[in-house]
Amino acid sequence: MPLFQEIDLSTYTGGQIVAIAPGSVAAKAGLQAGDELLAINGSPVEDVIDVQFYAAEEELTLTVRRGGEVMTVSAKRRYNQQLGLEFSHPTFDTDIRRCTNLCEFCFVLQMAPRFRRTLYIKDDDYRYSFLFGHYVTLTNLSEHDWWRIENMHLSPLYVSVHVTDWEARRSYLRNKTAPDILEQLRWLGERGIEVHTQIVVTPEVNDGALLEQSINDLAELWPTVQSVSVVPVGLTKQHKYNMRTHTKEEAAVTLDYVESLQAKFLEKFGVRFVYPTDEWYLVTDRTVPQLDAYDGQELHENGLGMVRNFLDEWEEVRKEIGDWRLENDDQSPISNLQSLTLVTGALFAPILRETAVQFQALTGTQITVREIKNEKLGGTITVAGLLMGADVLEQLKGSELGDLTLLPRVMFDHPDRIALDDISPQDIANQLGKPIILADTMGDVWDALIGASQVIYQPGTPAGNHIPLKLIPPDELENNQHFS
Repeated sequence: MPLFQEIDLSTYTGGQIVAIAPGSVAAKAGLQAGDELLAINGSPVEDVIDVQFYAAEEELTLTVRRGGEVMTVSAKRRYNQQLGLEFSHPTFDTDIRRCTNLCEFCFVLQMAPRFRRTLYIKDDDYRYSFLFGHYVTLTNLSEHDWWRIENMHLSPLYVSVHVTDWEARRSYLRNKTAPDILEQLRWLGERGIEVHTQIVVTPEVNDGALLEQSINDLAELWPTVQSVSVVPVGLTKQHKYNMRTHTKEEAAVTLDYVESLQAKFLEKFGVRFVYPTDEWYLVTDRTVPQLDAYDGQELHENGLGMVRNFLDEWEEVRKEIGDWRLENDDQSPISNLQSLTLVTGALFAPILRETAVQFQALTGTQITVREIKNEKLGGTITVAGLLMGADVLEQLKGSELGDLTLLPRVMFDHPDRIALDDISPQDIANQLGKPIILADTMGDVWDALIGASQVIYQPGTPAGNHIPLKLIPPDELENNQHFS
């Protein structure tokens, strides 16, 4: 690592500070929002990992740029005390490291035209893997990157393997220079770095014998490789190559095979090691496993255990509704809201419909589940998180939506709370003329019904504003039969 004095400060990009925690080390040192952190104890910082690593000392020298002038301040910290800095981006040298592969199944390459620019960025940044659990291919790392992984002990990492056979992987990634992934994983294991892996399975490409080989090769690297998530390929209607998605029968064969391995690995490792994502169960109409089948692995972002979490949470909400009934007059109305519309994608719709029937029976509130087809990306894209605001508007306009419409929160998983096509919940509320609430679980639906939701988007409200849901007391229901 070069010393700080060797860095040309006139061109070096540090971390832009946007907020400082009151009473923190940084606040006591006199740092301000707008400062640019360049170095800690003479070592340049290129991301928040560097900040955490170099700020572990008790005596700190912080070099910052303020108003074009470079200045140095001293600070002291107690053991395990954080600096208290918030940055505009977690990485300072560049927003995110770009992918050098050209995978035919890459979702970015299948994106429909005329969306926001960031949707066309192929990210493959090992730092985001360590910080946020993003899966990366390890095909674009420099010697400096490997040095950081080793010396900063960046563990665990999340790695997209797809296929372990070297030549098959190069072909699958469409990258003739992709290194041997097994050699890379062994290198990480020798340094105590743990890895969670994933295999995106494409019919007639990396399934069958190649899938069997890949899982066996990765199992040989236990405990370096902590898990293998098996994911079905997703293809939009913009897909330009000859790949295809699984038939229901093929999905069942793959699911049977992966599940058949779990007992062997459970006996050998104490964990099931290889985990099929929820989608395999939904497309084959099978019951998703109980949570203990995931052995405590935190792999929800990769689609493992999300449905089971939803169902288990619903059981808790059922008890909460029962307790509410016991504490109140069982015949009294729960809310002035008489009907709700729940919106989701095609994949989750059957689960949500079944749950909604139970919710309606318990509460007496009419529940309608609306399944939205993804017209922009195509009917093969069925998850709620990739729904478009325009599709929701087009398919709900003119419909009887009842008193309140609940949209999947994951659909607006963006810092600005907008869908993939830049449409916000407030836009949808305004155009439908109906109040909108975002929901993840049936607990959110219950909160909406009893007026406990934190945010509601009322029609006619300027974008960016939201108004608390106001319930009408039961004694006023005779003259106020509908939410307004």
